[in-house]
Amino acid sequence: MSAASVTNFDEMLNQDGSVRPAYADFCEWYDSQDKTWLRRQDAEAERFFRRIGITFNVYGDDAAEERLIPFDMIPRIITAREWRKLTRGIEQRVRALNAFLQDLYHRQEIIRSGRLPIDALRHNEAFLTQMIGFTPPGGVYTHIVGIDLVRTGPDEFMVLEDNARTPSGVSYMLENRETMMAMFPELFTKIPVRPVSDYPRRLARSLRACAPPAYDGGKGGGNGGGRRPVVAVLTPGIYNSAYFEHAFLADQMGAELVEGSDLRVVDGRVAMRTTTGYKAVDVIYRRVDDDYLDPLSFNPNSVLGVAGIMDVYRAGGITIANAPGTGIADDKAIYSYMPEIVEFYTGEKPILSNVPTWRCSEADALAYVLDNLADLVVKEVHGSGGYGMLIGPTSSKKELADFEAKLRAKPDNYIAQPTLSLSTVPIFTKEGLAPRHVDLRPFVLVSPDGIDITPGGLTRVALKKGSLVVNSSQGGGTKDSWVLDE
Repeated sequence: MSAASVTNFDEMLNQDGSVRPAYADFCEWYDSQDKTWLRRQDAEAERFFRRIGITFNVYGDDAAEERLIPFDMIPRIITAREWRKLTRGIEQRVRALNAFLQDLYHRQEIIRSGRLPIDALRHNEAFLTQMIGFTPPGGVYTHIVGIDLVRTGPDEFMVLEDNARTPSGVSYMLENRETMMAMFPELFTKIPVRPVSDYPRRLARSLRACAPPAYDGGKGGGNGGGRRPVVAVLTPGIYNSAYFEHAFLADQMGAELVEGSDLRVVDGRVAMRTTTGYKAVDVIYRRVDDDYLDPLSFNPNSVLGVAGIMDVYRAGGITIANAPGTGIADDKAIYSYMPEIVEFYTGEKPILSNVPTWRCSEADALAYVLDNLADLVVKEVHGSGGYGMLIGPTSSKKELADFEAKLRAKPDNYIAQPTLSLSTVPIFTKEGLAPRHVDLRPFVLVSPDGIDITPGGLTRVALKKGSLVVNSSQGGGTKDSWVLDE
């Protein structure tokens, strides 16, 4: 296996071309394989993904076509020691995020202390006044969290962003593993890889643990009696870009997949339509944005949500996962305060570092960003999916000039960060293995019973040589993420 000539940290190869311990067993296997056979397996993986319908829609695409997310069959491998450090940092951060949301919607001690300016909330559309003074069942706001991590060195993992609203991608993590096990079963007997296939069972158990206590709405019944809480996945419908995942998770959990039209408020409970009438639901795993959740509380034109669900929620009659209003923790301006947030609520220094961030709403920071635009990455505060961002080093003069005008017109809509030297892992190409940049999204489940982190997560890979954009909507692909057992 030849060395890759890269200046970034290569997760597989040392600078002298020798293989790092994490990849030693895999490389021994790979070098012994017939490369023609590997190319056939690569093509078979694509046919498998297309056959079972693992696609996504690209918003704004003129053809509005469903696209296949490219899958690369070379795994991304993390050692047990590296994973232990990551899990400590992830758990610390998720605990801080939940404490932060509880505080923001109650006493706002972090603002009183001066650690977070009131301007971070004022006029912030992600902060929901409807949640002020209300604590969700079990005190859990972020039931499912995706923490995006990047690696810049042997022991240097950094948090790129927090996904505390409706993180997606877990179905690809599961299907990537299933595909790898089907194509290369001998690898999993040779190399001790921690499993991820039980995620749906763990998700269902975690959501049920978050069900509200027995509730009778004043009718003298309640949902107690020891029966198993009813969980439903609320999807916007088949035209949503992540619909495959919504249907997949509902099926894997044994939960009902419902749309807003399938639900209504009956006797103070949210109930779903069945062949035998309406049946009360205890937990809604919603994949509908806040603004469309309840036309009586938010967007009155929404047909995706359930009229009156917020009244039932505030009365303690249902759990909504994730809680409405968690989007404030997704805010990229709030992200820049996360080191202070973690320390404020945990009393500890952050185990995982933030990427240095300039808040363009601040005059000095804006001046610096404008002077160094060609060297920075600039993102919209509420942006996602790789849209609305500028990568200075790869932008044309016209793109830089256009973005400068946007920054001057609305500086508080943007943050900026340095262009990081993201780590690389190999992908399979016709010419052999080639390094490409990656990030990692571990998935975290939170319930009153504790925090559960799936060993691995979704590795997203920038398939274009030199590209730093890993989002599937921008041409990125995915890999199976292996956490080695002890």
